[in-house]
Amino acid sequence: MQTKTIKVPEDFILGAAVSAWQTEGWAGKKPFQDSYLDLWYKNNKHVWHNGYGPAGATDFYNRYKEDIGYMKEIGLTHFRTSINWSRFLLDYEEAVVDEDYAAYVDDVINELLANGVEPMICLEHYEVPAVLFEKYGGWGSKHVLELFVKYAEKVLERYGDRVKHWFTFNEPVVVQTRVYLDAIRYPFEQNTKKWMQWNFNKGLATARIVELFRGMQLKEKYGAKIGVILNPEVTYARSTSEHDQEAARIYDLFFNRVFLDPAIKGTYPEELFELMDKHDITFEYTEDELQVIKENTVDYVGLNLYFPHRVKARSSAWNEQAPFHPEYYYEKFDLPGKKMNPYRGWEIYPQIMYDMAMRVKDEYGNIEWFIAENGMGVENEHRFKDENGQIQDDYRIEFIGQHLDWLIKAVNEGANCKGYMLWAFSDNVSPMNAFKNRYGLVEINLEDDRNRSLKKSAYWYKDVIKTKKLIVEDDEVYK
Repeated sequence: MQTKTIKVPEDFILGAAVSAWQTEGWAGKKPFQDSYLDLWYKNNKHVWHNGYGPAGATDFYNRYKEDIGYMKEIGLTHFRTSINWSRFLLDYEEAVVDEDYAAYVDDVINELLANGVEPMICLEHYEVPAVLFEKYGGWGSKHVLELFVKYAEKVLERYGDRVKHWFTFNEPVVVQTRVYLDAIRYPFEQNTKKWMQWNFNKGLATARIVELFRGMQLKEKYGAKIGVILNPEVTYARSTSEHDQEAARIYDLFFNRVFLDPAIKGTYPEELFELMDKHDITFEYTEDELQVIKENTVDYVGLNLYFPHRVKARSSAWNEQAPFHPEYYYEKFDLPGKKMNPYRGWEIYPQIMYDMAMRVKDEYGNIEWFIAENGMGVENEHRFKDENGQIQDDYRIEFIGQHLDWLIKAVNEGANCKGYMLWAFSDNVSPMNAFKNRYGLVEINLEDDRNRSLKKSAYWYKDVIKTKKLIVEDDEVYK
């Protein structure tokens, strides 16, 4: 195998991420502090692989010092997680802080800083309180938006002196897409207008939190920044033909630009309004709200990129009896011969890093950004243990290396990308998937009291962080 050595830019973030609900477990949680994810788990436990969910998770709540010790050993420059909104407050209407949970967050932040790891904190990673979901319809409600602003103010007041990286949401499009557009998650309601309202309210919430953040002068006082973490699906048309290109363009409009444009440009695409009006799914908004979005764009964005999304023009007529779905305009395209992660059913195409980087550079003013998630989930990883019990995850090393290679190529061509955060620091619970597919640098052994151990990839990542060098297979070699 011929290899090449890539120089990692100085001050390039090389970290890892998890979320609160996927790691903490329910230790210390009050009975009324369920999040939407807890609610779904309790109502649909049978669809979570082997019944594992947020109840036990990785027990990070009790074992964070141990885990942060591993972060230090690996040399992570940054660690991203979330604060669980549903657990941070005792009263959501009045924003009364739960001092027990808030003290735990204090301890985590202080422990990270003491170990030389920069915390990156997200205000919502699907953790909308269950009671607000059931009482008001969650993010379909402008009242819930107001309560989120109250919650954010309490968080920023408490931790704003230590945390320099803030984010409103992680993947704000996901929950409502699964619930109201595709109706594959609890409570299973196909309602495209609700989907659009959630999309808008979260976009507006981001602008409102940016406004709050700037009013608190956290940038001036502490050098802090505020952004949002999005999961744009890098979209490719089946062919260069006009009908396929149009299908990809409309997919991009509904799933990517619906969040990218307001967050970065402060406006929604005019065509999105035209299509929403045409299909009677326009969200409720006021001109004042659009003005808030226009005046409060983010400092930077995190982008979660895992796989490409391929579409083609529809080859069959749309069922007019069904509610409108953006699939009215496209179908998914299955590329023959694609490289696959067979465990997750996802295509492996590292060039998404470069293509998205060039898009941010060319279409979004080359705003500062970073990869907030990228990683490879693999089933039954214990198969790859050596005689010492260490998981030899060479497939993960190859995956990360190839994606970093394309990302750094983009940086060398002027992309304003500041780093790469691996999903995930440790194996953790994912929606429905539970612990089936493992993503971590750190193994969580469920058969051994959730004890931790470093995989081969952790030592490889440690070396990349230390040497700022990446050795990868030379893809210019033709066999």
